Amino acid sequence: MTSPEPTPDPAPGQAPGQVPSKPEAQPTSPELGHRARTLIEALPYLRAFHGKTVVIKYGGAAMVEPALKSGFAQDVVLLKYVGIHPVVVHGGGPMISRMMDRLGLEARFVDGVRYTDAATMEVVEMVLGGNVNKEIVSLINQHGGSAVGLTGKDGNLITARPMSHPKAGEAELGLVGEVAEVRVGVLERLDAGRFIPVIAPVGVDEKGQSYNINADLVAGAVARALKAEKLLILTDVPGILDPEGGLLPTLSRERADALVAAGVIAGGMLPKVRACLDAVAGGVPKAHVVDGRTPHAILLELFTDTGVGTEIVPS
Repeated sequence: MTSPEPTPDPAPGQAPGQVPSKPEAQPTSPELGHRARTLIEALPYLRAFHGKTVVIKYGGAAMVEPALKSGFAQDVVLLKYVGIHPVVVHGGGPMISRMMDRLGLEARFVDGVRYTDAATMEVVEMVLGGNVNKEIVSLINQHGGSAVGLTGKDGNLITARPMSHPKAGEAELGLVGEVAEVRVGVLERLDAGRFIPVIAPVGVDEKGQSYNINADLVAGAVARALKAEKLLILTDVPGILDPEGGLLPTLSRERADALVAAGVIAGGMLPKVRACLDAVAGGVPKAHVVDGRTPHAILLELFTDTGVGTEIVPS
């Protein structure tokens, strides 16, 4: 996706085009040197990613803790201002569970997958497509971006089909879906208008039936469809760990398959790894599982030499 460069919105009390005033207390020479080195370290990455699309799956602590929420929004807006095209896909499972409790509905899980009947699907659409999505949009806009919220139903963005599960049939999962197709036209039009898309993981079939889809898998499918340069999945662990509990900075498909077979990659990490593997198999050069508890994790992963998680690469 390509679009004209955005013009930053002025800060409160600042006229359009006015440069923010400098603080009275000036940093010392060593501090200035450190800041300069940080910017220079970022230069090759800024050059490499300029004009490219980065899909970010937003979830975990970064959606809850106020400082991390603010840092996430700042990171996304900065990407847009330097000529990168961010697309956000978000989860919200805990928020769905809390709303179901308030409504007196019982949450049921089948091997870790939320059973979704018609009543639960109404809650999913209300929470993900409403409260959570609009809160993220507002947060990005408060930090100078221009975000637009979507579900997969908008512009026929995400076509879904029922998801089968190895330990449960389709009927036992209810309206749990998987991505059949991503139609990127609406995303390309938003990008051309300098907007940042924020996508709730709800899909729809050809009959208009809504489906609840895992947000990690939606992010992977969107990254493939947009031919993104990177997929970033924010989580609450340092990254993908080896059998001894050490961080794996880089992971290939073969190594990932071996860790899944050995039960090292399990539980909630499985859909994240699957999304990353599907993305790189579909042409995304690299996918990353990133520690979203680290302030400004997106910028650190994209613009520093070390990063803050595990990168998954094609074989």
